[in-house]
Order: sequence, then C-alpha cells, then structure tokens
Amino acid sequence: MSKLEITNMVMIQDIKTGKVVVQDRVKNWCGISFPGGHAENGESIYDSAVREIKEETGLDIKNLKSCGFMFWFNNKTEDKYFTYFYKTTDYSGDMLDETDEGIVFWADPKDFNNMKLSPNFKEYLPMFFENKYTEAYCSWNDDMHPDLTMDNPWGVIYR
Repeated sequence: MSKLEITNMVMIQDIKTGKVVVQDRVKNWCGISFPGGHAENGESIYDSAVREIKEETGLDIKNLKSCGFMFWFNNKTEDKYFTYFYKTTDYSGDMLDETDEGIVFWADPKDFNNMKLSPNFKEYLPMFFENKYTEAYCSWNDDMHPDLTMDNPWGVIYR
C-alpha cells in the first residue's frame, strides 16, 4: 500500500539584511535547508509549520505567505510526498543555536552555492525566490540517477 507524507518548509527572512534562517540538518536529509517538518494528525499544515519552526529554531512566526508546494510521486511504490512552502518576515523571540536537528543560523542566500545543501533543496529554491510558481512536480524512484551536472537534475516541472 502506498503512503502519503505531508511536510512543510518555511523561509524566514530578515527584511533589513536579506538573510534567511537555515538549518544544517544532521539527523536526516543532511545539509543546509530551511527549517520545517511533518504535519501531525489533526493539525493544519499552516499550524504544523508554526509549531515546527518554534521547535527547530526557537522563533515564533506569523503571517506566513504560501509559496506553493512540491509533489514528489514515486512511480514504483506510488508513495506521495507533499511539501508545503511558506515564507515570512514576521518573527520574534530568541533563535536557538542548535537543536537535535542541527545548527540554526542566518545565511545570505547568495552564499548557498558555496554550502552543502540538503538533497533536493536546490529544487525548492525557485518556489521561495522566483514568486511565479504555485506548484512543482517530480516523478521519481530510488533506482533513478539524477544528472547532477544540470540545473534541474530531477526534471522537476514548475507551474
């Protein structure tokens, strides 16, 4: 039986500096990414994003703006993975230095090319920064080998 997984990811940006909160993930999906996590049963995706950010960064966020979503479809197992994207400049509180998920810090998005990014995080960036897409889709399976020399190694379709 195929499974359905619903997650969220949030870009928190300081409007004065342009820097964003990133997490150097160490448990799974290792590397630099925006914080986020799984929606729990009975929890809205928006509320799960607010909760995950508090847990992973210590920050309280509000006025999240939807950036769309990513739909990964495993064409062998028929598993479905949805990641809902949000961004905000409305945050308060003291940011944690580190959680069990990894180190949390402010980064300039211009420096992403020099960082070890989490798998597929690069494919998510157009959703946050280009302000022209509402969804992205990719059909894949574990036997596929993306062409890492390309800008879009998985062949993600943006709409």
